[in-house]
Amino acid sequence: MGAESSAMTASDSGSLSTGTASGTVSWVTATAIVVADMVGVGVFTSLGFQVTDITSGFSLLLLWVVGGVVAICGAFCYAELAAMLPRSSGEYNFLRRIYHPAFGFVAGWLSATVGFAAPIALAAMAFGVYFKSIVPGAPPLLLGFCVTWLAALVHLGGVRFGSAYHNAWTALKLILIVVFIVAGFTFGESQPISFAPSAVDLTQIAGAPFAISLVFVMYSYSGWNAATYIVGELRDPIRNVPRALFAGTAIVIVLYVCLNAVFLITTPMREMAGQLDVAIVAGKHIFGNLGGRIVGALICLGLVSSISAMTWIGPRVAMTMGEDSPLLRLFSRKSKQDAPTIAIVFQLLVSNILLLTQSFEAVLDFIQFSLTFCSFFAVLGVIKMRITHPKLARPYRAWGYPVTPIIFLSVTLFMMYYLVVNRPLQSLAGFAMMLAGLVVYYMSRPLSNAPSSDVSQTVA
Repeated sequence: MGAESSAMTASDSGSLSTGTASGTVSWVTATAIVVADMVGVGVFTSLGFQVTDITSGFSLLLLWVVGGVVAICGAFCYAELAAMLPRSSGEYNFLRRIYHPAFGFVAGWLSATVGFAAPIALAAMAFGVYFKSIVPGAPPLLLGFCVTWLAALVHLGGVRFGSAYHNAWTALKLILIVVFIVAGFTFGESQPISFAPSAVDLTQIAGAPFAISLVFVMYSYSGWNAATYIVGELRDPIRNVPRALFAGTAIVIVLYVCLNAVFLITTPMREMAGQLDVAIVAGKHIFGNLGGRIVGALICLGLVSSISAMTWIGPRVAMTMGEDSPLLRLFSRKSKQDAPTIAIVFQLLVSNILLLTQSFEAVLDFIQFSLTFCSFFAVLGVIKMRITHPKLARPYRAWGYPVTPIIFLSVTLFMMYYLVVNRPLQSLAGFAMMLAGLVVYYMSRPLSNAPSSDVSQTVA
């Protein structure tokens, strides 16, 4: 693999620097990060576009169950990788170690530039829009800036302070979502819909609308891998990363299925069809005229914790890249509170630029292919390592192997195919951005006068 790719034997793998590190983050907090990163605005908006072509209650809920199964399959695979190669930064670490440092750099390049900044900007703008349903006339752009700066300032205060802030917001979000679900089942006016399977479901499940809807459902589930970005800050990461991934993903699956069941039970499909604000429409059916404000507040709370999660985990990618590359050493600097100050400020500035120009939706559109591409090869890496390095220490082994990675890879491959066929320009732009990262990587090599850190070397 070249001079950079020093061999690592199976016996060396048990002594990785972060594998036994005593971090400060508990598995409960890591689970909260997974939940917060996953539960954003997607689940509150997707159903309106699904009911235009799918009319069966069973088929609609099955979408969210299938999406959850794929997400949990991905979590099984990432848990094996995180336990085997324990280090913060997610795909940057995995692809760098499994394939080649250049591949890891490309994944890190995506995450450190727009992979987290664009979703933060989108969530911040959505926060401003939904806040207007609570306080009419509130300036959305200003509110978006405020919520991103608040999250950055909190996480600049260090991991302990950031953990407390994040846990509080996530717990409040979960409580309110559960209250909304219970209120919907208890007080909502029941609609004539059945969730029992019927003959018509076979036709709808096998149709193109179901497959297309699944792509957007999977976007709503994105974030199930969030705990792998902070492995180095977790207590007993080999044990707690799998726990956080599984618990967080399982909680979200239950929430998503129940939320969509409430929407369908309380609100006529014709009123939801084509609507972006499905949750607000359903909220009015459950709570009356105040429903819009109540649901708007619920979504705003959810977005605060989502922005907090991405503000926390995103800069860890740039920080880890800085530890490996002398050219990026600036991003590895930490404050006395152990926060990657420069990396947090950099991500804040990028997200604010996207927020200011309002071009983040286009950016988010074209990076979807790139991010899906990286997660595909990370899970494929589980199979590769089982074949090429069967004796490598694996403190956790993916449950259901090889079925679970194959399920994830099959659905992810379909998503990439869908993106290339239906959004060719955006997919091409995403591919071009990966190439740009590759160019930066090879251009930076002659400028680096020191070798990469040992822990970043490719497993040979």
